[in-house]
Amino acid sequence: MASIEDLRKIAHARVPKPFMDYMEAGSFAQLTLRDNRRDLDSIRFRERVMFDVSNRKLETTMLGEKVSIPVAIGPTGMCGAIWSNGEILSCRAAHDFGVPFSLSTNALLSIEDVRSSVDRPFWFQLYLEKDRGFSKELIERADKAGCPVLILTMDLHVEGTRYCDKHNGLGVPPKLTPANIWSIVSHPPWALAMLHSKRWSFGNYAGKVKSGNVAEMAELVKSQLDSSFDVKTLEWVRSLWPGKLVVKGILDVEDAKMAVKAGADAILVSNHGGRQLDGAPSTASVISSIVDAVGDKVEVYVDSGVRSGLDVLKFLGLGARACFIGRAYLYGLGAYQQLGVAKVLEILKDELSIAMALTGVTDVAKMPRDIILRGPPDPTTPSAATSGGPYRDIRVYEES
Repeated sequence: MASIEDLRKIAHARVPKPFMDYMEAGSFAQLTLRDNRRDLDSIRFRERVMFDVSNRKLETTMLGEKVSIPVAIGPTGMCGAIWSNGEILSCRAAHDFGVPFSLSTNALLSIEDVRSSVDRPFWFQLYLEKDRGFSKELIERADKAGCPVLILTMDLHVEGTRYCDKHNGLGVPPKLTPANIWSIVSHPPWALAMLHSKRWSFGNYAGKVKSGNVAEMAELVKSQLDSSFDVKTLEWVRSLWPGKLVVKGILDVEDAKMAVKAGADAILVSNHGGRQLDGAPSTASVISSIVDAVGDKVEVYVDSGVRSGLDVLKFLGLGARACFIGRAYLYGLGAYQQLGVAKVLEILKDELSIAMALTGVTDVAKMPRDIILRGPPDPTTPSAATSGGPYRDIRVYEES
């Protein structure tokens, strides 16, 4: 296994197709999903060779927490559907490696399930519910579990349409079509592991449906999506949460400024991995402007598209303090469970270290933005949508 792509191929062989499709899919025509990768791939480095890079420091901090590399495992719903008890396995791998793990509101395992199975608290991601009392309850449960950081997702007023999920009949529980049944029984290790899962539905909602019926619980989760929340709701969450607060789903400078004014400690620049608004800009194309606007006030993180340590360095060069990964760690989970997640983090660390050496960088916490020779396409330029350019020149040095 040389790369995360290698792990992706193994995961596709070991996990039933409907669940891998769910994880891989973007919304509608998947334009934003494509652009996340295209724009990262378009970036070029400024190679520097006249420096001593024998001692490279990859450790830094995220909201005061020491991390071994500037990477965190992001919140992913239904992580436990990629592999049995996937939330616990991934959290253990992250903590052993020295990076944060973020548990999703819509994980299969609950806050309490995971906390009782790991050695220390994790970060918790919150979706705002129509039932504000339940949202308050989730915040209190996360605080009781010792979670130091709350990640508030702001880009799920409604759920994006993903065609492949409709084609596959994927839901909770999945529709028992002949194709889905065959996909499950033809992956016996996955199926046997799932029989030993702590839960097969949304653990944080346990007890909210009297019958305990999985389909009814799934319908409850869907019905709780709240399209009314706004900056005042963010202020309400800030008033309830005693720890650090990350606001996730920001792509616009003005939204970033509003989040900071409302009390955010960090911004997570994210387009939900291309799973919400199709046609939204890639995170690579907007991260620099958001860092320029609020980076002196809060820490700015980014996700969507990271598949290598070089991608991490690209985002750091564009101004991000750290990157969150989603699909990348799920590939590792599906391939080799906890060891696979650890392998993903190891690959990112090794590749980041090599890329730092070849760009003359010795400390991730002191990342010069002039390592980027050519930035991603400017999303405000019409031709960028088809030609991949013109490219934004973000160099901050004078060429001789």
